[in-house]
Amino acid sequence: MTEQFEMLRLCGRRLSTLAYPGAVRAQPTTALEITLDTSSVRPMYRLMDEQGRVIPEYEPSLGQDTLVRMYQTMNLLNAIDVMFYDAQRQGRLSFYMTNFGEEAAQVGSSAATVLEDVMYGQYRETGALLWRGLTLKELADQCFSNRTGHGKGRQMPVHYGCARLNIHTISSPLATQIPQASGAAFALKSAGKKNVVICYFGDGAASEGDFHAALNFAATLDCPVLFFCRNNGIAISTPSSEQYRGDGIVSRAAGYGMHSVRVDGNDLFAVYETTKAAREFAIANSKPVLVEAMSYRGGHHSTSDDSTRYRPLSEISQWKEENNPITRFRLYLEREGLWDGEKEAQLKLQCRKDVLKAMTAAEQELKPPVTDLFTDVYDEIPAYLREQENSLKQHLQKYPDKYQLQIYEDSDLNPN
Repeated sequence: MTEQFEMLRLCGRRLSTLAYPGAVRAQPTTALEITLDTSSVRPMYRLMDEQGRVIPEYEPSLGQDTLVRMYQTMNLLNAIDVMFYDAQRQGRLSFYMTNFGEEAAQVGSSAATVLEDVMYGQYRETGALLWRGLTLKELADQCFSNRTGHGKGRQMPVHYGCARLNIHTISSPLATQIPQASGAAFALKSAGKKNVVICYFGDGAASEGDFHAALNFAATLDCPVLFFCRNNGIAISTPSSEQYRGDGIVSRAAGYGMHSVRVDGNDLFAVYETTKAAREFAIANSKPVLVEAMSYRGGHHSTSDDSTRYRPLSEISQWKEENNPITRFRLYLEREGLWDGEKEAQLKLQCRKDVLKAMTAAEQELKPPVTDLFTDVYDEIPAYLREQENSLKQHLQKYPDKYQLQIYEDSDLNPN
């Protein structure tokens, strides 16, 4: 009994050295409650401490094979980020965004949804997409902008999408997807579907006007949508202390009459159980829920950013060492006898091999034909686009030595 009380104390204590920067006054709690609470400071649902110890009364509802697969997915995401980031630095990719430090929030939330649930991402949800079924080939093809990739090279890397998996294509403008998610949820409701829309965004996107319009629409129209906010404490280079004066993002829900919940985003179990409960609530009541997952962005905002210019390396290292979601879950698996050092080494090696294979194949694939610049928008290409197409053809014919003509082998714009 004494040991159980000690574990409860450890799991329920506030971080002694690290407070989530998005809501520094938030206290952990082991009571999951989706509520209209309007108190000044909302607690943060947690089931597992930084050493991977869960509270005694919690029994994971997921099978052991699923738990291991969740850990493998988080590690695969980590390998993708390391290798794709390096590829961008080598000039092989134009752009990339990593997911370091937010792996549990992505995988845990995605695991609580079903394929028929509609998913909208922002740009740091690669783990959620991997769990749903997006393949390494699809990821690599999109990032390398080849002819088999989603979007046919017409979008920046990490702008994934997949109709097969009910994943809407990611947009570059911040917060664009949030009002779209409200509309999609209203469509599900109108069609009598017993599903939800899950919409991911960051704390920075919550400062956009689209966020407020979307929440108001969803609340007033009773749309079954989960607004999943990853509050990692910083919006590119703007810390949360300069973004808002309220209690994080979760406190805004009450203003729209919306139910909400705050969760420790680095606790895989807590994220899964929270998203599962929010999904069930949204379907049963045909109402939206705002979920705020507290986390910390472990990498730069993107390959166009150097986060060490606005935060110390010591802070980044401290979070990686003391509250790493992958490490927390590995410690749990090891304690349960589901993982060991040999499996860890094999997983790291296999992830690297798989990512390298996908990258190599995607890089060697041909680029899309130039004619794809003018298709897939209109059923019949309008006159002004035909004019642009002819203008491009004349340009290519005039300067054939300035372009890699082999990429146009399937195109009637090929000057040769």
